Amino acid sequence: MRTRLLLLLAALGSVPGRVRVAVRLRPRNAEELAADADFADCVELQPELKRLKLRKNNWDSDTYEFDEVLTEFASQKRVYEVVAKPVVESVLDGYNGTVMAYGQTGTGKTFTLGRLGEQDTADRGIMVRSMEDILAEISPETDSVSVSYLQLYMEALQDLLNPANDNIPIVEDPKIGDVSLPRATLVEIRDQQSFVELLRIGETHRIAANTKLNTESSRSHAILMVHVKRSFMGGDNIYSNENGDISHLAKPLKPLVRKSKLVVVDLAGSERIHKSGSEGHMLEEAKSINLSLSALGKCINALAENSAHVPIRDSKLTRLLRDSFGGTARTSLIVTIGPSPRHRGETTSTILFGQRAMKVENMLKIKEEFDYKSLSRRLEVQLDKLIAENERQQKAFEDEVERINIEAENRVSEVERSFADALEKERLKCQMDYMESVKQLEEKLVLNQQQRDFDVFTDSNCIGQGPGLSAAEELVELKKLLEKEIKLRKVAEEEVKICKRQQGQDRQSEAGGSVEVLKLHKILENEAHQKKKLEEEIIILRSQLLQLTFEADQMKRYLDGGGSGNAYTGLDSSMSPFRHPQLKDAVNGQKASIATLFEQVGLQKILALLESDDANVRIHAVKVVANLAAEEANQKKIVEAGGLTSLLVLLRSFEDETVRRVAAGAIANLAMNEANQELIMAEGGISLLSMTAADAEDPQTLRMVAGAIANLCGNDKLRMKLKSEGGIKALLGIVRCGHPDVLSQVARGIANFAKCESRASTQGTNSSRSLLIEDGALPWIVQNANDEAAPIRRHIELALCHLAQHEVNAKDMISGGALWELVRISRDCSREDIRSLARRTLISSPTFRSELRRLRIEY
Repeated sequence: MRTRLLLLLAALGSVPGRVRVAVRLRPRNAEELAADADFADCVELQPELKRLKLRKNNWDSDTYEFDEVLTEFASQKRVYEVVAKPVVESVLDGYNGTVMAYGQTGTGKTFTLGRLGEQDTADRGIMVRSMEDILAEISPETDSVSVSYLQLYMEALQDLLNPANDNIPIVEDPKIGDVSLPRATLVEIRDQQSFVELLRIGETHRIAANTKLNTESSRSHAILMVHVKRSFMGGDNIYSNENGDISHLAKPLKPLVRKSKLVVVDLAGSERIHKSGSEGHMLEEAKSINLSLSALGKCINALAENSAHVPIRDSKLTRLLRDSFGGTARTSLIVTIGPSPRHRGETTSTILFGQRAMKVENMLKIKEEFDYKSLSRRLEVQLDKLIAENERQQKAFEDEVERINIEAENRVSEVERSFADALEKERLKCQMDYMESVKQLEEKLVLNQQQRDFDVFTDSNCIGQGPGLSAAEELVELKKLLEKEIKLRKVAEEEVKICKRQQGQDRQSEAGGSVEVLKLHKILENEAHQKKKLEEEIIILRSQLLQLTFEADQMKRYLDGGGSGNAYTGLDSSMSPFRHPQLKDAVNGQKASIATLFEQVGLQKILALLESDDANVRIHAVKVVANLAAEEANQKKIVEAGGLTSLLVLLRSFEDETVRRVAAGAIANLAMNEANQELIMAEGGISLLSMTAADAEDPQTLRMVAGAIANLCGNDKLRMKLKSEGGIKALLGIVRCGHPDVLSQVARGIANFAKCESRASTQGTNSSRSLLIEDGALPWIVQNANDEAAPIRRHIELALCHLAQHEVNAKDMISGGALWELVRISRDCSREDIRSLARRTLISSPTFRSELRRLRIEY
């Protein structure tokens, strides 16, 4: 019987529909987390049972059931789908619909309904999502959508789209009870962007105030009215036979127009005066809000109890919502509550309001009418438009095809010309580079041959050997020459001793021998000058011997290996603490020679040669010092003898690229010692390294400078000074080179610095934001976190993990995209220790955990 009644009502255009009510719990805000930390929530949700428990105390509670129970984690999309989407679908089918939010101030009504979602599309509220669905379903040619946006403030209806239009009257149709607002601004909507702009304009005119319960408390009821007009073809008559079956009498379809209305109501929050702290004009506002909500509650109570009298006219709010409760509209109500036990009374009142609203029954009714003329006109206009559009599209298609053909031919011709020109330029460039390289090699070969011939022919015993000696034979000859020079020095020393004895004897002789004494003095001075000159030559020869020994060893390795690799690498590549493994054996083979040179010549004399006017002597001297600095045992002696100061002077005063490169390498070697690091900083070393980094272009020089700064970054005591003197910015500036070895040193320095900061934060000595992030290192770190080069990637991954150890860096890392890299490292890193460190960091950080939950990343 009930089924037949429903079918009959459907045939007549009316079907029953109860008001559906959903409850949504707001999460605790910052104030509640601090004030109610020791108290449990007064609400317990059971969404799977669509049930809510309201605790009276620790042992007693009341249970309520709703159509939907939404937890504090429910997304805006899910809220829309379970609360408003069925109403929107009914509106598209021709029924009136209402979506309304009711609750205490500050429980999220405006967030649920009116959020625009400009920063985050996931935050869009019911108003925006409803219009998206409506615009997606209607046809722009036959249907139309228009919008009014109003507020009910102090029992006066005002237009939010035109603030000058206030005190709008409410007109009721006495026959059907339909409510209309003839003076309200009605704007036709064509696209979503214009609708969002209207909402933004309306929100700027809506009255809000700061209360103790909410910093932006709405002081008025906002009403969005969406009028939908849809045209369709219909006209079937429906009736039921004796057996209860439905029969259709087919008749010609007629053009119909269905007019429906969606009303979205964002009620102002109910509040208690002593809690909200309202006074003066705000107190009057609160009274008006509470009176209108009270009138709404009375109407719903009367409807729920099937009372003969419903006090609709007690408030303008109830008059506006006449069709929504007990009328012909499909209505969904969402009640919003908070978890705080301090507001248990308001929460109870809100829940009871929703329970009473669930008892209200509406009779849904479609409003449709025939529209022959407008449909005919619309079809004619549409036909004309389609004909014209078809002609335009056909012409545009032909023009586009022709344009694309011409453009393709031009581009093919241009590419062919560009390719030919580029190929020719590249061929000429390669040819010129090849010729230039051959020329430089020939010049270098001639210079080396001349230098060796000169060294060989300085000794008369070497005259007959000619310029065609091999590297090994030249090495033997240089050793012989060195031994001869040592013997000559010893002979000169013996002669000096003899002269001194002779001088002593002459002093005891008669005055007539004074002339002979003067001669002996002169001879002694000449011998001393000659000795000093010989000592300098010995130092230079030993330096050349050291270099030739290394060259010979490299040549031997080259010949033994069948000619693979580079036959001559030079001393420069072995002067940094970052030696290539293939040079390790060769460098170890020089230790004895370096030690011998160190003992025989003396460190002071070697350092004195750093200030020589002869560029060749100066270069050899700085290379020797760099080789000595590579041994930890020599570093302390070099620093005590003033070698560090001399190297910094060289770095400051000389523009020669070789001198700067070797000096930077020597400083990098000394910077491996913690005691030397503070001396380097004290003498302005970081400023000099920064200036060198800014001026240099050679990758090897930049690698040495980056290595020195990277070693300094590992000292906890130097963090602030490194930052203030531009060390971090200099390190980041070096990345312009792009060479993998240089970038590896930059990444190592950043990892060292991040590790020092992490250690300081763990020990409680640092609570501020990372200096690396302040100097803009984070974008480069994130960009190179997955670099193909393993050393760069490993150091960057470590730096990210250390930065994430300090909670104050978490927000910057999330906004900079570092969170995704941390997740990748925790899952895909090849090293177990780094992978475990990233995993522990993500789990231990509240900020990261919250962001992962928000992004719905299972971890």
